[in-house]
Amino acid sequence: MAAKLEVTLTKSVIGSKPAQRITVQTLGLRKMHQTVEHQDNAAIRGMLDKVAHLVTIKEV
Repeated sequence: MAAKLEVTLTKSVIGSKPAQRITVQTLGLRKMHQTVEHQDNAAIRGMLDKVAHLVTIKEV
């Protein structure tokens, strides 16, 4: 596992399920093409699995 993950919102949350919208907000993503860094742990990986079709993940 990498030490950190860069997560970018690449698709809109319009039309997605409410749980997926909340997950994207919890990750700290508010706008399209916004990038945030998170520590690589099981909780973050689980959230990213739920919204993998909306985000791009890059290991740093």
